[in-house]
Amino acid sequence: MPEVLFWVLVAIVATGVVWRGSGLLERSSERLAAYYRLPDIVQGAVVAAVGSSFPELSTTVISTLIHGEFELGVAAIVGSALFNILVIPALAGLVSREPLQANRDLVYKEAQFYMIAVAVLTLTFSFAVIYQPLPSSTEGVIRGEMTRWLALLPVALYGLYLFVQYQDSLDNKTDTDARNIRPGREWCLLAVSLVVIVIGVEGLVRAAINFGTLFGTPSFLWGITVVAAGTSIPDAFVSIRAARSGRGIVSIANVLGSNTFDLLVCIPAGVLIAGTAAINFSITAPMMAALTAATVLLFLMMRTKMILSRWECAVLLVVYAAFVVWISAETFGVLDWVPHLPPAT
Repeated sequence: MPEVLFWVLVAIVATGVVWRGSGLLERSSERLAAYYRLPDIVQGAVVAAVGSSFPELSTTVISTLIHGEFELGVAAIVGSALFNILVIPALAGLVSREPLQANRDLVYKEAQFYMIAVAVLTLTFSFAVIYQPLPSSTEGVIRGEMTRWLALLPVALYGLYLFVQYQDSLDNKTDTDARNIRPGREWCLLAVSLVVIVIGVEGLVRAAINFGTLFGTPSFLWGITVVAAGTSIPDAFVSIRAARSGRGIVSIANVLGSNTFDLLVCIPAGVLIAGTAAINFSITAPMMAALTAATVLLFLMMRTKMILSRWECAVLLVVYAAFVVWISAETFGVLDWVPHLPPAT
């Protein structure tokens, strides 16, 4: 019991460290976006999204390189993506003084490009098990090896995404007063915030691994819940603050842009650095299916009257709670809908 309490404390402190570093990062990236006169849609989908997604990027790299737990990193990314899609828009919509606004660019460009990102990552995992199959000690488990060449597929798609956003920034320059912004100072603060976030993420990853050992459960469970929620705090911080200030488009664009970065860059990053990583497609496929369903749900809600109403926010929270209950029940053997999910021992 004392050891459990210790790692709970580590997880709480690490989450606080991530939150603090993310606050610094959010302020510096926002001021840099103003200095370079980026439009709201680009600020939310690229600048704020990439900055607030740095914890997820750190999770994949640290899990793969230091702890040899690539699946923990993938679980954290998918869990974070689900948290971002379901919980953050819901919280942002509930704290906003009026229904969260969307627009056609957000729905038909950002949301649909994010759906393409989900499809391309799933296709990349499929290529890994088809062309680089790995033997498995468990009957029926499908495994494959993800190589650097395969990891470049989603990264190349993110390059296309940046090109589209760059064209938008050229067409829609904003007029902001940047006279009091010192870009050199803001870049230094941004660098410091990234270091702080890495320290916090390392604490979260270590806590997840030790929770798995102490409770006799796979680290996958703690990655898709505890680590995912902890690393999603920056996204929640950015989106809720934007929603409270009446910038609903920035709020939702941050969520979609952050998830696009998570899937197309954060997951491949661990592979690109480590060289190869094993994929358990028997687990990955159902998780990607859950993410796809959550994405379609948010897309449909945003498309109705281009707003996210309070009752729709409540539905998103209920769906996320149902997901957490389901994945926990699968892990502890209460349900067997995903037969190759590592059970509790």
